[in-house]
Amino acid sequence: MKTAVVVLDATGVIGRGVVQAVLESGRPVVAIAHERRELEQLKASHADAEIVGLTGSIARDADAAQLAVALRDLGRPIAGVIVPVSGQAGRGRLLDQSIEALRCQLDAELIPHLAAARHLLPLLAEARRGGSYVLIGGPGSALPWAGYGPRSVAAAALCMLARVLHDEARALPVRVQLLSVDRPVCPEARRAHLCPQWPTAIEIGKRALALVDGDEGQPPRAVVRYAQASHRTGDVDSDLHASTLSSPPGQTAADLRLQESIKEMPPEQEPDSKPLRLAARCLQDARALLESIASPNPNHPNQETSPR
Repeated sequence: MKTAVVVLDATGVIGRGVVQAVLESGRPVVAIAHERRELEQLKASHADAEIVGLTGSIARDADAAQLAVALRDLGRPIAGVIVPVSGQAGRGRLLDQSIEALRCQLDAELIPHLAAARHLLPLLAEARRGGSYVLIGGPGSALPWAGYGPRSVAAAALCMLARVLHDEARALPVRVQLLSVDRPVCPEARRAHLCPQWPTAIEIGKRALALVDGDEGQPPRAVVRYAQASHRTGDVDSDLHASTLSSPPGQTAADLRLQESIKEMPPEQEPDSKPLRLAARCLQDARALLESIASPNPNHPNQETSPR
């Protein structure tokens, strides 16, 4: 019997892409979703593929425990679990919203991940196959996503949760990793009309499946950054730290992110890259002007100093 890949929230936007990526690799899928009707539609769209559908939830600890029992009763060997669960967009500023709004955001995007990990990681460990548990995170985990304050906080919390689970799972024959996708997901049907740098759900699914397969030559990282080119995947904090060490003094993380976006632009899109370069130059000019105002030139005795 082929080892299956369990996909939670399989009928969601990213979940459908993950399911298709797994099926294209020739593996069976155990698809988990809330609604039976949506699962039947998913199976109908892949009529010739091997898909086992289970209705279940991970919203609460008891729900996740029940799901683990249902998966165990299937009696199928499991190669890995992919969890692309996401909540609401969480738009707006944190200061303009109530505390309850942030609590709801964390309940929707963070708590289900912990509930699922508490019961599905032991399930993977029982097989003793060195299975993989892959979470999929969205923008805002490393740097704030402008206009999405609550979403950024939840994404950063999920990043830390993945790191903690990664360390705690070292005692088990299971590896836990977070695939951090720092760009919005591009629907396949609208790809021609949206930013070409945005990944599709299928592309994200293929990267998540690559983490399930693992790399025998390198130790698994807790947080892996998504990149459209498969050879450009690295640890989020390692990439930012390396960029900081090689950058001139006074350069901020926002500058590094802007420079990174410029580097990733393909050469044939010169019209799109010019505004980014212009924005970088304007940012540097503005910083130089502010520094000249804040630090008077001692060579000009007539220049007034700022009051303290």
